[in-house]
Amino acid sequence: MKTTQTKVRLGGFTLVEIMIVIAIIGLLCAIAIPNYVRARSDSQANACINNLRQIDGAMQQFAIEAGKTVGATVNYPDDLTPYIRLNATSQIPPCPAGGNYSLAPIGDSPSVACSLGNTVFPAHMF
Repeated sequence: MKTTQTKVRLGGFTLVEIMIVIAIIGLLCAIAIPNYVRARSDSQANACINNLRQIDGAMQQFAIEAGKTVGATVNYPDDLTPYIRLNATSQIPPCPAGGNYSLAPIGDSPSVACSLGNTVFPAHMF
């Protein structure tokens, strides 16, 4: 009696198929990661600019109500906290990228600036 052996093929992937899948995933990551980083920096800049606008508006309201004249200084953040919506920790929202806000005397332009300013892209200025 003659017996024949048949090869049993297991349901797996070949090395070439796995390499192609990894190459496709790498290509997708190469496209997605820079876009994610750019979107993050854009949103941080927009949040910082909005904070600068709120601080500027609060500074103007404080100057009007307190009768401050041109060249007077503002005690940041104590003088402005009643005029700004505070965050969850009851403080004026900070720059999301880690910058610090500095206030100029009343009447100067710009009246408030972020320490990051033009050092990052996009700039933290309004």
